[in-house]
Amino acid sequence: MSIYLAEFIGTAILLILGAGVNANVSLKKTLAEGNQAWLLVTTGWGLAVFVAVFMVGKISGAHLNPAVTVALATAGKFDWNLVPGYVLAQLLGAMAGSFLNYQLYFDHYKVTEDEATVKGTFCTGPAIRNIPRNLFSELFVTFVFILAIFHLAGPSVEIEGVENAQFGLGALEALPVGLLVWVIGITLGGTTGYAINPARDLGPRIIYALLPRPNKNPDWSYAWVPVVGPLIGAVLAAFVYLNL
Repeated sequence: MSIYLAEFIGTAILLILGAGVNANVSLKKTLAEGNQAWLLVTTGWGLAVFVAVFMVGKISGAHLNPAVTVALATAGKFDWNLVPGYVLAQLLGAMAGSFLNYQLYFDHYKVTEDEATVKGTFCTGPAIRNIPRNLFSELFVTFVFILAIFHLAGPSVEIEGVENAQFGLGALEALPVGLLVWVIGITLGGTTGYAINPARDLGPRIIYALLPRPNKNPDWSYAWVPVVGPLIGAVLAAFVYLNL
């Protein structure tokens, strides 16, 4: 399996399970409807990260997130030549996972009339819309996430013929990273839904925009925030890490 296919599959699994918990607690007539505890959502995402990282960590380093890839490359721990392929694979994987999750819950999407609830199972949005504050939130939360990742990640799979190609997460780091995502969601995620991953937000948002729902609102005016904020936070975390 190629490193890019591994990133595609890993990110797809991340979205299937992560967006799955969003759908399960939000959509009408699921068995979990009404149990919309933030603890359940954050636990679901943490475990989703654990499963995805454990599956593909030994193959690609399980970045599964453009912010992680860019941060590692900025710190000189990942080859910039591999960044475009990783980011594309992550975005396509997020789209595929989101689409498959939509198919699983298709009947429940049909009977869910609240379009804001439907959109929330695909992409993030702010609890209080204040773009500068929302941008800071995504930047800051991703900064904390990436800085911790630097202390969890390590060399894993070497790619023949490519110098410094691989630095990421192996199977041994899967549980700590899952716990990291869980605690970030519990403690810092309530302002914007803690995207902390441009592919996780943009990929499903694109899928949502393509759905034949008459009242859909992908909110493109906000969509740049969970993309730009995490990338800035990731780069800042890389610089701090290099100067520690």
